[in-house]
Amino acid sequence: LKVREIIGLMSITAVPRTPDFVSGVINLRGKVISTIDLRLKFGMPGAERTEETCIIVVDVGGVAMGIIVDKVSEVMDISPDHIEDAPSFGVAVDTDFILGMGKTGNRVTILLDIGKVLSSEDIVALASAAKAVNVPASDDKENSDD
Repeated sequence: LKVREIIGLMSITAVPRTPDFVSGVINLRGKVISTIDLRLKFGMPGAERTEETCIIVVDVGGVAMGIIVDKVSEVMDISPDHIEDAPSFGVAVDTDFILGMGKTGNRVTILLDIGKVLSSEDIVALASAAKAVNVPASDDKENSDD
C-alpha cells in the first residue's frame, strides 16, 4: 500500500557518510529522492545491476524513497482473506518486517512492511540526505554509482 510507482534504474548520485545500504539519491521529475539497496539492507551480498534492476518508489512516514530491487516480476492485488500471519522462526530470528504471507494459487509471497524494514532513524537519515544534495536532472538509465 506504500508503493507509489516502479521505475527503471536511473543515475544515482552517491552521498558521503551514509550507511552502506544507502545507494544515494535520484532526481525523479525534479524531486530528490533517497535510494536504498534492499539486498544490502537485509545483509545480503550486493548483485550486479542489470536491465531488470529497478527502483520501487515508496512513501514511508511521509518520506518518498526509492528501493533498488533485482527485478519486479509482476504487480498483484492480494485480498486480505488470502494473507496469513508470518510464521514464527523462534526468538533468534527477527521477522518483524514481514507483514504477512500472501497466498496466490500455489505460491506464497512474502509481504514486507517497508515501514519496519527501515528504522525511524533510517528514515530521518534518508530524508536528510535527500535535502542536503543538489542532484542534476537526468533522464538516462545508466547508474553512476562510482
